[in-house]
Amino acid sequence: MKALTKVLSIALAALLLGIGAISLGCGGESEEAALKTATVQRGNLSVEISAAGNLSLSVTQQLAFEMSGTVAEVLVEEGDSVTEGQVLVRLDTSEWEKELVTLELNLLQAEINLDNAELALEAAEGDTTTTATGDISSQTTDPKQIEILELQLELAQARYDDAKSALEEARAASPEIIAPFDGFITSVNIEGGDEVLKGTVAATLADPDRFEADILVGELDIINIALGSTAWVEVEALGVTLPASVVHISPTSTIQSGVVNYTVRVELQSVEEMASGDLASWPTTGGAQGPPEGFTPPEDFEMPEGQLPITISEDVQLREGMTVTVSIIVEQRNDVLLVPNGAITVQGGQSYVQVMLADGTVEDRAITTGISDWQYTEVTEGLSEGEVVVVPEGVSTSSTTGQGSNFPNAVFIPGMGGPQ
Repeated sequence: MKALTKVLSIALAALLLGIGAISLGCGGESEEAALKTATVQRGNLSVEISAAGNLSLSVTQQLAFEMSGTVAEVLVEEGDSVTEGQVLVRLDTSEWEKELVTLELNLLQAEINLDNAELALEAAEGDTTTTATGDISSQTTDPKQIEILELQLELAQARYDDAKSALEEARAASPEIIAPFDGFITSVNIEGGDEVLKGTVAATLADPDRFEADILVGELDIINIALGSTAWVEVEALGVTLPASVVHISPTSTIQSGVVNYTVRVELQSVEEMASGDLASWPTTGGAQGPPEGFTPPEDFEMPEGQLPITISEDVQLREGMTVTVSIIVEQRNDVLLVPNGAITVQGGQSYVQVMLADGTVEDRAITTGISDWQYTEVTEGLSEGEVVVVPEGVSTSSTTGQGSNFPNAVFIPGMGGPQ
């Protein structure tokens, strides 16, 4: 299975924070106070719900026998890779062949009985007296007898239909179990010589490229999650983060020690799918920022600023049970004004920032805010790009990874959404 190399991605690459030391005079004194500042610039922001979980195979199928019999051959073992159409198990066909002969004879006898019933009824219904003028004067057969013959015909027809269905079903059943798709065997439950019944599970097949993870989400957060929501799954052991989507939200809760949670399942996009297109094959060497020569991108595609393309490595293999951190994006804003959370104060329900003016003085300004993450807040009114705000001492205004610090080794696919 193809896999993905680590790729640098800075979700808030456009947010460049300027930090300066500003000297202010107080009451004519020469006292200096060093203030941290940040420049208001544009970037992308997302609000996420994160929780830990474990990978599990999302596509598995139990393979059962279509008939009873004796196991003649078991052609696979647990862990074997198989291809679609490959024979995995065979039954001894001698008993099945005898059964087919018996069913064919049963159908033939049922057909004879049906023909005889039809002829008997036709003869009884034709037993009449005809006058010299050609008129039917009476029917000599007792009407009660006609009714009995009609019932016998219905019974013969039903037995014929049953015999025909039994033969067709036996012919359609296969003494072999065949792989319905490419995958690997996770379990084998039978051995050669075993007597099995119809429906007995012989083996379990799984798709090695499809994985999912379950996480628990609290009752206050579950209302923000919807089917199809974008998610990112960080595989800790491999140091990569892969795109996923929410495929199931449990309608019932899990309550432990009074804490209410709901199970949410996300399915990862397979590495094979991500590697199948040209978007996943752009080189990362030399600081490449665009598609290769001759590549025609989709109409709605735009290469995110500061995002590197990716290459595919064969070193990474997802495995069932690996520990992951799932982050579900519940809200996202792109190309919005951002300021550090620490620069904002709230008084009486109104948000304020201190703006550093050109003459070095500081002005309190009311602002309207949007969404926030752990480090930055969206400003919808009250500030302009390029203005400088004061950040109180002790508040960090820079990060080497910005919003992407939740995904330090994320493999971001251009045009697929997620952190930019």
